[in-house]
Amino acid sequence: MPMTLQGGPFIAPNVGLHRITVKQYHKMIADGVFAEDERIELIEGYLVEKAVHDPIHDGTISLVFEEVMRIVPSGWIHRIQSSITLSTSEPEPDFILARGSIRTFLKRHPGPADLGLVVEVANSSLEFDRADKLRVYARAGIPTYWIINVIDGQVEVFERPSGADYASSAVYRKGDSV
Repeated sequence: MPMTLQGGPFIAPNVGLHRITVKQYHKMIADGVFAEDERIELIEGYLVEKAVHDPIHDGTISLVFEEVMRIVPSGWIHRIQSSITLSTSEPEPDFILARGSIRTFLKRHPGPADLGLVVEVANSSLEFDRADKLRVYARAGIPTYWIINVIDGQVEVFERPSGADYASSAVYRKGDSV
C-alpha cells in the first residue's frame, strides 16, 4: 500500500527522507538502479511503492478503455499504466488521454500540456488517489482527473485545476453518464 504524503510523510525518529528531482529519477532509471519489475513511481520527489493490482482493478481499466475510446476524437491517444512527467512527480496513472500520436511519445512521456484526462482506478489506493494524486494532478494543471472508485461503485470527476485542488467536482453512479 502506498504511503500517504498528505501533510508530509511520516518520519521515524532519527530517520529522514530525501527528495529527488525528476531529472535524478530519470538518471537512476537509465543507470539501472531499479529492477525492471520494480513497482515504484515518483510522487512529489519521493519514491512511492505502487499498489498491487487485483482482477477488479485490471478489469476496470479495460472497461474504462472500452467506453472512453468510443468517443475519443482523432488526434488523441490513450496510454495504460504508463508514466507522465510532471515538475516534481512521474506517476503512472491507470489510463490517460494525450494529445498527439503514438510517435509523439517515443522519446518522452506526456506532460501536462499534452494531457486531457488522467484516470486512477482506486480500490486499495483510494485515500492516496483522493489526497496525494489529486493534489499532484491539480498542481500540474491536469484539466480532468477521474477516480474510478471501485469501493463505492462511483466515478469521481474533478475539473478546473486551481492550485492544489480542483474547482469543480462531481460524483457519478451506476446508470449516470459521465
